[in-house]
Amino acid sequence: MNAITAGAIDCDIHPGVPGIRTLLPYMNDHWQDAFVSRGADDFDLASYPTAAPITCRDDWRPTQGKPGTDFTLLQSQALDAFGTRFAICNPLYGGAVAVSESMGAAICSAINDWMRDQWLSRDPRLRASIVVPAQAPHLAVEEIERLAGDHRFVQILLPAAAELLYGKSYYWPIWQTAVKHGLPVGIHAGSMFRYAPTSNGWPSHYLHDYVSQSQVFEDQLLSLVTEGIFVRFPELRIVLLESGVTWLPGFLWRHRKTWRGVRAEVPWVDRPPPDIIRDHVRLTMQPFDAPPDPQVVAEMCDMIGSDDMLLFATDYPHWQFDATDAVPIGFPPDLLRKAMFDNPMSAYPRLKETVA
Repeated sequence: MNAITAGAIDCDIHPGVPGIRTLLPYMNDHWQDAFVSRGADDFDLASYPTAAPITCRDDWRPTQGKPGTDFTLLQSQALDAFGTRFAICNPLYGGAVAVSESMGAAICSAINDWMRDQWLSRDPRLRASIVVPAQAPHLAVEEIERLAGDHRFVQILLPAAAELLYGKSYYWPIWQTAVKHGLPVGIHAGSMFRYAPTSNGWPSHYLHDYVSQSQVFEDQLLSLVTEGIFVRFPELRIVLLESGVTWLPGFLWRHRKTWRGVRAEVPWVDRPPPDIIRDHVRLTMQPFDAPPDPQVVAEMCDMIGSDDMLLFATDYPHWQFDATDAVPIGFPPDLLRKAMFDNPMSAYPRLKETVA
């Protein structure tokens, strides 16, 4: 067990879905027949190709099956090795991005029931996000309402690159329902690929796609703030999952600088955007994406301007670090304690229900 992370709350791990056949028992007769008759079984996200090195660390890759699908391995590698107190499961699979709204909803519902039956019920350290069809907010709301009574689900999960910017009124029902049930909304790196992930078109390589995700997160934050989402829904909390960290200080500075010059366009943004973001937004620590220099790491943490924003995460089984080095060298000790326990407890109110 890693002594540094013992007792930490891991805010981003990824149990893998073996395939549609695993989910069939959690679907009605129509969808069982539809998937079997069509022979459809490849719903892994293009944002995380199963064979890509970054999708799974070499020493975490199972001898058989997809990354993250072995329950015993996940227990030993993601929970026991880090001394994890709780870990939030964020399954990444095609239901959240399927073109068919009804098919996407069926897959999401099956994933949630499968998670509850095969994962949450087998280890008291596990919690989960409610996977919803982002392409159909009305169906997303139905799924949230269906599962909100199970407090082992502590968050709602959405992809970073959706069909529209999240500040648009199209998504307001999701924010309203999240606030109703006291659930933060996790926005995870990944794309529905309805549009190019860059502002200048489609990249040629996965490397470009992955690195460009920080731009997607910037776009979504700008939308949420400038459309007044945190004014309309003042209790809403957003968690950026696998967004990286080092882009944030420069973004906050630029956002504030420009707002000061054009704020007449958005009179509802009545205080500096960085203050709004620091109050309503949290980020997981992996990937930290800073040089392995203690001084740089400490300065980066200081420039964020808040001790409350960072949340500990391993991003298991994605390859963001080696061995048990989940904490960047030079990370301020006082901030680490907050990131590992205090900040997650504040970000996820339902965790408090099971802490003595």
